Amino acid sequence: MEPELDGASILLERDGAVAVLTLNRPDRRNALDTGLKTALRRALEEVAADDAVRAVLLTGAGTAFCVGQDLAEHAAALRSDAGHAFDTVEEDYAPIVRLLATMGKPVVAAVNGTCVGAGLALALACDLRVLAEEAVFATAFTAIGLTCDSGLSLTLVRAVGEARAKELVLLGESFGARQAVEWGITGRVVPREETGAVARELAARLAAGPTAAYAESKRLIAGAWDQDLGAALTAEARAQARLGLTADHAGAVEAFLEKRKPTFEGR
Repeated sequence: MEPELDGASILLERDGAVAVLTLNRPDRRNALDTGLKTALRRALEEVAADDAVRAVLLTGAGTAFCVGQDLAEHAAALRSDAGHAFDTVEEDYAPIVRLLATMGKPVVAAVNGTCVGAGLALALACDLRVLAEEAVFATAFTAIGLTCDSGLSLTLVRAVGEARAKELVLLGESFGARQAVEWGITGRVVPREETGAVARELAARLAAGPTAAYAESKRLIAGAWDQDLGAALTAEARAQARLGLTADHAGAVEAFLEKRKPTFEGR
C-alpha cells in the first residue's frame, strides 16, 4: 500500500499485517524535532492499538536511521527557557521508548545508516534489528556534555555489558555494524540496499507467527532482570496458562500431530 503522511515527519505504510514507520526528515538525517517526536509517538500509539497490525518495522528515510535530538531546536530551547529545555525527555522520548519496548507485538528496526544518541536508543528499544553494513553507531551524549536518556543507560548495558557500555558512553567513540553484532547489539548485517527488504521479510515472518506468544515472551524477558528464579518460574507458569487457552496453541498442537504447518491468528 502507499505510505500515509502523518504531518510529513512520519511515513506510515501498512504492508499486510506489518506497519512500516519511516522517520521522514532525510535532509536533517532524521534528527528528532518536536514535530517528528509527536508524529512518531502518535503513529506508535495507533499501530499498537490496531489489532490488524501484527508486527511493526521502524526505519529512516535517506542514508541515516536517526542522529538523535535535533540540536538546532535544542539550542533554541536552551536560549529561550533552559529550565524546560529537557521536558522532552519525559514528555516525548520516554513514551516513545515505552511503546517500542512494551507493545504486545514484535518491533523490528531497519538501521539503514547513521544511528547515534537517541537514535541508538530507539534501535535498542526494538526487539530485533537489521543493520546496514555501512551503518555507524555512537552514544554521542557526552560529546555535548550530557548523559544517556531514552532508556540507553539500561538497554545498552543489557546489550553489551556494563564495562563496554561505560566505554561507549564515556569515550563516545563511533563503531560499525560488525562491531555492534560482536559486542552484543544483535542483528543481521546486510548491504544498505538490502536493509529494507530483509527487515520487511523478517517483520512479515513475525506477523505470520504466534503474536500472543511473542507478547508474553517480551514481557517475561523484560521482567527477568528484576526477578529471582522463583519469581521467573511463577511468571512463566502464568504466561503458559494464558497461552494454553489460545486458539493459536490448540491449532499448532493439532497441526504438529497432523504433520502440517500451523496457521497463527494471534488469539
